[in-house]
Amino acid sequence: MAEENKEVANEEVVNTPEVVAEEPKKEAAKPAAKVEEEFNWDLFQPKSFGDGYSSKQRQDLESLYEGTLTTIDEKEVVKGTVVSMTARDIIINIGFKSDGLVSASEFRDMPDLKAGDEVEVFIEEQEDNNGQLVLSRKKAKVVSAWENIQKSFDQDLVIDGMVKRRTKGGLIVDIFGVEAFLPGSQIDVKPIRDFDIFVDKKMEVKVVKINYTNDNVVVSHKILIEKDLEKQKAQILENLEKGQVLEGVIKNMTNFGVFIDLGGVDGLLHITDISWGRVNHPDEVLNLDEKVNVVVLDFDDDKKRISLGMKQLSEHPWDSLDKTVEIGTKVKGKIVNVADYGAFLEIQPGVEGLIHVSEMSWSQHLRNPQDFIKIGDELEAVVLTIDRDDRKMSLGIKQLTEDPWTKQDVLTKYAVGTDHKGVVRNLTNFGLFIELEEGIDGLVHVSDLSWTKKIKHPSEFVNVNEELDVRVLELDVDNRRLALGHKQLEENPWDTFETVFSKGSTHKCTVNSIIDKGAILELPYGLEGFSSTRNLKKEDGSNPVVGESLDFVVIDFSKDERRIALSHVGTYSDHIVEKAPAKAAASKKGGAKGGNNAIDKVNSESEKSTLGDLAALTALKEQMEGGEKPAKKAAPKKEAKDSEESAE
Repeated sequence: MAEENKEVANEEVVNTPEVVAEEPKKEAAKPAAKVEEEFNWDLFQPKSFGDGYSSKQRQDLESLYEGTLTTIDEKEVVKGTVVSMTARDIIINIGFKSDGLVSASEFRDMPDLKAGDEVEVFIEEQEDNNGQLVLSRKKAKVVSAWENIQKSFDQDLVIDGMVKRRTKGGLIVDIFGVEAFLPGSQIDVKPIRDFDIFVDKKMEVKVVKINYTNDNVVVSHKILIEKDLEKQKAQILENLEKGQVLEGVIKNMTNFGVFIDLGGVDGLLHITDISWGRVNHPDEVLNLDEKVNVVVLDFDDDKKRISLGMKQLSEHPWDSLDKTVEIGTKVKGKIVNVADYGAFLEIQPGVEGLIHVSEMSWSQHLRNPQDFIKIGDELEAVVLTIDRDDRKMSLGIKQLTEDPWTKQDVLTKYAVGTDHKGVVRNLTNFGLFIELEEGIDGLVHVSDLSWTKKIKHPSEFVNVNEELDVRVLELDVDNRRLALGHKQLEENPWDTFETVFSKGSTHKCTVNSIIDKGAILELPYGLEGFSSTRNLKKEDGSNPVVGESLDFVVIDFSKDERRIALSHVGTYSDHIVEKAPAKAAASKKGGAKGGNNAIDKVNSESEKSTLGDLAALTALKEQMEGGEKPAKKAAPKKEAKDSEESAE
């Protein structure tokens, strides 16, 4: 090339004198300095660089340059050759006008790197402020990695990855130098409980999702296994039939059953088909990853559902139940379940009997079975019914003790007229039930609670679980019935009231309430009477008000109906009722002062009567008379005493 340049230079030297020689001939008369100023350089120098080359010479030069220099673009990955190496930098030639420097730290993964090796680098800048070509191997690896990841995703390629560490919910896998996430559900077709066993191990994966915004890559190993399992699954389903016994591995457990891997296809072993005995949860008898034998009970080709059974591989326990177990036989077992209606006693695994709540106690009041029995209790029972064909059995506990109604002393112990103390078990609108002893109950009618109080509901008199003294009124052993009474423990005061409140006698009464047809009056001894509207008017023609005390004359007395009718008009007019005869008055006077025990007791109770008692009587009267309930007002005790003196 130097020789060619010399030839070109010689040609220029030879040609130049000819041009210079012609110039002096035209301007020979001019001075030398002036000739120098007018020298035409355009004739001496070429118009552009390289014009002095011939076409062949130009082609040869261009071919030489094309072999040594290349055109590059920034932000792309190119291949370069290592020219030399220092402790800090690696010098790389990429065919550009200058070489580039790359930090030696970016080649730590290539300890055997030497001059002449070819590597990929990323062009950051063609020329920085110092005119230096800026390259990066680290960025080249990232760009190449994402290109390979995208290629693997587009072409559905299987790639090798290295599990670096575990994280929440899965594993971190290194693919092409980029960290990808492998979810725990995508590791295997069966649940993985220990992720640590995969750390620092190679694993084949497929790219299933790329998110360039967050630089996230999701891979899956399960998808590789599923393809192989699909073939096995199709083969298993093709040869599947009911009654077939298969071996499987327990894959997952739930409250309702167990999922078993049969080798590519899953089947459900329901909790009721695990054992003939009662199983509350599968983990009581089975373990995860355990190999078990199961029988195919049913399957659905369309939905790919398979129902499996394990207990069907063994004989039913009812078939091996002792033949001596019959009605009346005593059996022992353990309570396995308690329901609202009873409890189940397991005699042997798979053989259970129901103990109804009514068969737990002789008591007639049904209670919660948990008051008697708890799960896990071991106890004895009597067989009441047994059906081996339907595999059902009913048991009883109370039969282990004697029926209280069949005891020999029941007729004498609960004879009519005998007194007892019992516990109130239940209240109804018509009365209350009292338990005298376990299994023996009696009914106290609401009318047999008190002689003087009008009780609408037993809750006004007594509460549940309270004790109450009663007297036996009737006994029916055959029908297991007892009629009881509470008021019969006391003498009937109405026999004495008949003499105290005789027809025509006058008493001081207090108006307790006004109703449409008259008024309810409060009499001495806590009794109530009734006065009609026409018998209620005062002598001046006005009507009494609630709480006012007036004299009233008894115009009617009914011991059986416990009713007393009175009239205020009769105290000042003879047209309403005749005055009581002297004999009756004397009888009344003697009754009041004779120190009768029944009257004294009633008088004592009247002082203790509450407004609630009076309200109950008033409400009953209102219901009978069909009137409205006015405001009630209790009469003072002083007025009750005055009424007693008036009666005398």
